[in-house]
Amino acid sequence: MLKVENIVSGYGDIRIVRGISFDVEEGAIATIVGANGAGKTTTLRTMAGINRTLEGSILLDGEPIHDMAPHKRVERGLVLVPEGRRLFPSLTVMENLEMGAIQPRAKAKRKATLDEVFDIFPILKERESQRAGTLSGGEQQMVAIARGLMALPRVLMLDEPSLGLAPIVVETIFKVVKRINASGVTVLMVEQNVRHCLKISTQAWVLENGEIVLSGTGEELLQDEHTRKAYLGM
Repeated sequence: MLKVENIVSGYGDIRIVRGISFDVEEGAIATIVGANGAGKTTTLRTMAGINRTLEGSILLDGEPIHDMAPHKRVERGLVLVPEGRRLFPSLTVMENLEMGAIQPRAKAKRKATLDEVFDIFPILKERESQRAGTLSGGEQQMVAIARGLMALPRVLMLDEPSLGLAPIVVETIFKVVKRINASGVTVLMVEQNVRHCLKISTQAWVLENGEIVLSGTGEELLQDEHTRKAYLGM
């Protein structure tokens, strides 16, 4: 479904991601794990079109998208929920959600998608008139994910969805990820919460210094000695 082939990317003259390749299968929960600075966020930003693909290719359903503008990739169903949520704090929850449905295809189905989003996140229905900047961290993360869903993703990319959240909220977020996936959306996550994300992942990769060093199912990586020592403290 989503194929990354030997991509190179970075910032200015600094190459952070150095020739990585992987395939995300349709219907998967896929996860990229690794230490800070490994290139995880750069990978997602490059796939979303925020960072330029210097070398290699990105294909969605066999169609090259690496030269497309970010909004064109969103139109084709590749949607990024960025690290740090990046909400509009002075806008209400509802206004933030509506911003996710600005593409014609998503806008046409906005009412139905809102109903689905509020079914997944009932607290957001209660908060729809509240300014996003006044919400708790967990509620803001829910808005960020919900805004991504408003764009009608086929592949939803989540950059550190559990970052900075209380343990009980982290559990909720990963349950939501499983529910979103069960609805037919392919999920690609970048996460430092290795144990939680690998438990639910059907595909996973370990990224170190801009290169993939391990791949397998989430369960396989949880059992791998290198992963256990480097990321699980075992």
